[in-house]
Amino acid sequence: MSRETLINVDHITRYYADHCAVDDISFSVARGEVLGFLGPNGAGKSTAMQIICGVLAANRGSVSVAGHDIVDEPKRAKQHIGFLPEQPPLYVDLTVDEYLIYCARLRQVPGSNIVSALDNSKQRCGLQDSGKRLIANLSKGYRQRVGIAQAIIHSPSVVILDEPTAGLDPIQIVEIRKLISELGTDHSVILSTHILSEVQSNCDRVLIINHGKLVLDEDIHALQSDSQHACCIIALQNPPPPEELQKTVGITRIDSLDQYRFRITYRPVENTLRELAELAATRGWGLFELIPEQDSLEQTFVRLTRGDFDLDMHTEQSS
Repeated sequence: MSRETLINVDHITRYYADHCAVDDISFSVARGEVLGFLGPNGAGKSTAMQIICGVLAANRGSVSVAGHDIVDEPKRAKQHIGFLPEQPPLYVDLTVDEYLIYCARLRQVPGSNIVSALDNSKQRCGLQDSGKRLIANLSKGYRQRVGIAQAIIHSPSVVILDEPTAGLDPIQIVEIRKLISELGTDHSVILSTHILSEVQSNCDRVLIINHGKLVLDEDIHALQSDSQHACCIIALQNPPPPEELQKTVGITRIDSLDQYRFRITYRPVENTLRELAELAATRGWGLFELIPEQDSLEQTFVRLTRGDFDLDMHTEQSS
């Protein structure tokens, strides 16, 4: 049985004057799904997130949250959204409790439920002992926790987190990643981050946006079984010029790692590795290392945003 769709983004486009920041993007997110949202600086990622949250209006297209159109029913749609921007919207002259109670009231949490909502959000974000402290006196990491607490205090259907682990120490990062995983059991979560390992450890699915266009929409585990490209590290005592290596059947890219070592991207349907080994032996290249690599999210991200191969092979269109 299919899961309930909590976010539906349908062909949104946004212009700034003549510049198209978001270009005809569509995707959906189901309940219980954690979506990683990636893109290089200036790709249009922040604009897309602001459109989803109702902060900006799209020039074309629509967004619905929990079945409510973000333009036609903004109050109902936004009631289902918890948002942590990259810079948490904190009032530093308030205590943690005062600020979170204020946020609960803004979110129209019933008065009889505010205390329990406050306790729950503090407990989930590790703020049980910080309620009476002024936000101004908190470390950057604890301010980030307060920002997450305000995003979830009204138990929204959709939680959107922009760089949620920025400024946290390693222990806090582990705790916040655990919280994100917990949120993903009952909510839709969109996680925007520049830390690719964070996407791999937390997310079920990844989107990559580049130059305003959606260039990848794929299950995170499917990236590990990409049948279109593979990589290997080759080390040669007497390496030839890269142009000579490039002539090997199936090679699509060569990156020099140092004087003797190269990362080679190739089509796995070819007998590239066997041919490389045979050429090294017959031409005296002195092969002393040939290590196949499992394709990583980082490699996929770099290739997609650098345009090294056809993007369409990695983009799944929504049915």
